[in-house]
Amino acid sequence: MGKQYLELQPLTVDQLSAVVELDQRCLGGLWTKEGYQREIDSPNSDLILWKREQVIENREQNKEELKLPRIELTDSVSSASEIVGLGCLWAILEEAHITILAIDPQYQGKGLGQALLFALLVSAWKRKLERATLEVKVSNQRAINLYKKFGFKEAGRRKGYYQDTGEDALILWRGDLHHPHFPRILNHWYQEISLKLG
Repeated sequence: MGKQYLELQPLTVDQLSAVVELDQRCLGGLWTKEGYQREIDSPNSDLILWKREQVIENREQNKEELKLPRIELTDSVSSASEIVGLGCLWAILEEAHITILAIDPQYQGKGLGQALLFALLVSAWKRKLERATLEVKVSNQRAINLYKKFGFKEAGRRKGYYQDTGEDALILWRGDLHHPHFPRILNHWYQEISLKLG
C-alpha cells in the first residue's frame, strides 16, 4: 500500500460527491452537485482541490512549473474524506473573482489555505487577468490576515451580505497581477509555501 499524500489538482466529474460533502462541512451547503458541475463545464471557472491520494510511484515534476509539491500525511488525522480543500475563481473580464476558499476543519493551520490561494492567483496570472477580488466575513480575522499577506486590500463593505448570519462582508482586492514584477512575487510565495508544506 502506498503512502498517503495531499495533492493540488483540478476538480473532475468523479469528485463531485466528495466536493459537495466538503462544501457541507465547511460552507453549510453553498453549492449543489449541479452547481459544481456547471463550474466544471464553464470555461471561465477554475476549481482547485486538495485531494488525498495513495501514491506508489515516484513522479518527476517539471521544475519550471509553479506547482506546489504534494504533502505526505504523517499525522493521524482521522478524516476519511477524499477532498480536504477547495478553491474556486471566476474569470470576469480582467478580474479573478475568488468565490470559494475552504479547508476541512481537521486540516486547518497547516498552510493548505495559503497554498490554495497561491494556486488560484497562479491560475489568474496564467489567464492574464489584471486583478483579483473576493468577499470575506468581517469577523473572519484569520482569513483576512491570510488575504492581506497576499497583498489584498480593503475596497469596501457589503451590508448583511451573509444570509445565514446577517453579517457584513469586506470586499478585498489586489491589482498588478500582470505587472512585470508579479512573477517574482509568485516565485517568492512559492518558495515560502513550499518550505511551510515541506
